[in-house]
Amino acid sequence: MMKTEVKGRVLELTMQRPPVNAINAAWIDAFNGVLDGLVGKDIAVLHIRSDQKTFCAGFDLAYMSETMNTPGGGDQMIAQVRRLQTLFFRIEALPQISVAEIGGAALGGGFELALSCDFRYAADEVRVGLPEMNLGLLPGAGGTQRLPRLLGANTAAKVILAGETPTGKEAQALGMVHYSAPKAELPAASAALAQKLGGFVPAALAQAKRCMAMSAVPGDHGFEEELAATRRLQDHPESRARVSAFLEKSAKK
Repeated sequence: MMKTEVKGRVLELTMQRPPVNAINAAWIDAFNGVLDGLVGKDIAVLHIRSDQKTFCAGFDLAYMSETMNTPGGGDQMIAQVRRLQTLFFRIEALPQISVAEIGGAALGGGFELALSCDFRYAADEVRVGLPEMNLGLLPGAGGTQRLPRLLGANTAAKVILAGETPTGKEAQALGMVHYSAPKAELPAASAALAQKLGGFVPAALAQAKRCMAMSAVPGDHGFEEELAATRRLQDHPESRARVSAFLEKSAKK
């Protein structure tokens, strides 16, 4: 269901649940297991991708139907949505940088997974979005919160309320994804981004990510965290080595 491979300081996670990486309880368990394995490891980047025809199709419709048709099924389904929300919060809060490689459609919960990542790299041709309104439902795993914060209410309304599903190329223009590339070029392009990020000092990436998150907190807490992080990194062996090398190189010019 989840294949992992370490490539330098990048952990590549390939979702492998045929045929469309649909989400069920076992999928959530497997993903949480991967995140558990990151603790204490020298990993700077989590690169999330798929070997199926979609990136992730959201909740498994058969699983939803089976659950809803059992006694207390509605409460059970809400509990699973809460578990999915918690998983996406975990991804968002990782000290590692997360990169979603969207090589196939990412709709509903699949795009909410991508929204929880720090970077989204989509194939030009794929469709992304939150089309739950077409089913009389609404995005339940963070889409109604993360997308308006990302795009603003006007543009998010096109995706959430009107159910528009732009292509990856269109999504980049809207700001829904950071980068897009032709589908044939996407694996190499997203891997190159992951390796670039993996070449940075993991502690610096984690501290910068934390400081950026603090920008959402009212007040000047983020500025205080910036100063504290800078002090911590000044004593970090890898940061000190890189600064020294840079200064030596500059002095020789």
